[in-house]
Order: sequence, then C-alpha cells, then structure tokens
Amino acid sequence: MQNTQLWRALGRNFIISIILFGALLGLLWLVEWILNCQLSIVNYQLLKWSNPAWVVGIPASVIGVAYILTVRDPHNYTGFYAGIVMSFLLGIQFLLQQQYDSTFLYFFVFIPFQMMSIYKWSRNKNDGGASFEPKFLDTPRLILSVAMLIFITAGDFLIMNYAINGSLSFSNGREVIILLLNGLLISSSFLANYWLIYRKTDSWIYWLIYSLAGIGLFILIGNVFSIVLFTFFLVINMTAGLAWIKATKPENMGWLAMFNKE
Repeated sequence: MQNTQLWRALGRNFIISIILFGALLGLLWLVEWILNCQLSIVNYQLLKWSNPAWVVGIPASVIGVAYILTVRDPHNYTGFYAGIVMSFLLGIQFLLQQQYDSTFLYFFVFIPFQMMSIYKWSRNKNDGGASFEPKFLDTPRLILSVAMLIFITAGDFLIMNYAINGSLSFSNGREVIILLLNGLLISSSFLANYWLIYRKTDSWIYWLIYSLAGIGLFILIGNVFSIVLFTFFLVINMTAGLAWIKATKPENMGWLAMFNKE
C-alpha cells in the first residue's frame, strides 16, 4: 500500500512537470512570436525543433524535473526510475552534440548510480533503519568531497582543452571560462548523484552549484532557452534542498554542527 502511494506521488510529479514545461514552452513560443512577427527580427529561434539534440532534451528535462520533485521526499525512491530514463535521454542528447565526456558520464556513471540509489533507498526503507534518514556529511568527508569537485573540474578542463585545441592553450579567456564551467557542471552533477545514493543532504548543494554553473555557461554561449531552463532548475533544486534540510534531524547535521556550538 505504501509503495503504491510512492508511485502515485511520482505520477503526480510527472503531471506537474508536464504542466510547468508546457507553460514554459508556451511562454517562450510567445516571446519568439513577438520577436519575429511584431519586432521584425527575422528567424529568431528560442525553440529549436529542427535540432534533434534539442528535441531529445525536452522530454529529458520534463522527466528530470519529475525526478527531482519526487526525490525531494527522502522517503521516495521511485524517482530514481525516472532518473534512469532522464540519464539515458541526456546521454543521447550529449552524443548528438558530440560532448563525449558528458555522454560517458550519463551512460556509464549516472545510470549505475541511480540503480544503486534504488537498491539502497528501498532496502533501507524496508529495514526501517536510522540510515534511512537524510544526513549532512561529516567534516572529513566534506573536505574530501570538495577536493573531488576541484579535481574532477580541473581534470575535465584539461582533457577538453587538449581535445579542442590539440594542446593546453590558455590564450582565449572566454574559452577557458566556458571549459571550467563545463567541468564544474560535470563534477557537481557527479557528486550530487553520488551523495544521493547515501541520502546525504549535501547532494542538493551540488545540484545548486550545477544549476548556477549551467546559467553561467549558457550566458557565455548565448543560449537563451538553456539560461531559462537552468534558472528553472535552480528554483526546483532550491525547493528540494530546503525540503531535505527541514527533514534532517539536529543529530544528523554533520559538518554544519560546528556552526551551532554554544
């Protein structure tokens, strides 16, 4: 009976996500129409229906929001089934865009991570153990996690810089920032997915970093739709993060406890 309620919550979140994205796409269509028809800006496109990668990204984003809305309840593991489908679609999208680092990450890292999350969350739920409660990292793991964020960001930057330029070139400041933000997207999403497996509240900090890095990246690239999309993700991730913080008991505050000492 309880599992049925969890699946119903996932279904409701799908409906909410479809409505939200329908409204977002409708608004962007209206803006596009105004720019093209009323202001005579010829062929200005916010909605790129002729781009296969963009088209694949729409259902991936809809499913992704349903995934986030569902797992913002730290008792509902059904959202990870949506997360697997989202990761598969995003892997295809990045493959079409020839972003092979992200393709590898979604196919061979995030899908296994989400499968592990289903196993651990459902097992802990059935056991009813204390490990089922959300927790912040302790201080040593926080330090290790931040070090991994820096290491993965720097590693992706160096690899992609070499792949694009054939050498480690740092002459183009704009390109350097774009590559760093892309690396930060990968590192933050890696850590967010990883810590979700162990139901760590810190995962939402990394989702916020992911959203902010995406906004910065697409401002530099000039992709208005993706700027709006990642701003949307930022709001959704903030609400999920706040829900997890409220669900975290005082004895599970981890590294944050040092700031509450009397």
